[in-house]
Amino acid sequence: MTGESFSEEEGLISDPRLAEAIRLFNAGDWYACHDGFEELWHEHGDPVRPLLQGLLQLAVAHLHLERGNLRGATILLGEGLGRLKRSSGCSIGLDLRVTIDCCRSRLLLLQAGEDPSQLPKPRLMPVSHRTP
Repeated sequence: MTGESFSEEEGLISDPRLAEAIRLFNAGDWYACHDGFEELWHEHGDPVRPLLQGLLQLAVAHLHLERGNLRGATILLGEGLGRLKRSSGCSIGLDLRVTIDCCRSRLLLLQAGEDPSQLPKPRLMPVSHRTP
């Protein structure tokens, strides 16, 4: 593959730092995964940049939840979800529907004044590649 045909998304997917940030997200290590996503966010442009920003906002939202900052968690969950929904078909190999649905449910509970910890924490899962 030549440099010209190597897309921003393909470059990110092959970066081992992305796999580590995803692992940390799934482990609930919100601060460390935020740092990983932020480093990648600074290095990449569209179309992956808004997606990375959305993921790091979701991580910080959950850090706020752990620290009892419900207002900050609510704001960042909303902003992160908005960015993921507008990711223009870019998924960096992730099934974002699962993450969006989980975070939307948690956000709705927060907005209703309820505790979102009764729901599972969000996870970043790879897109399943089914063969017909």
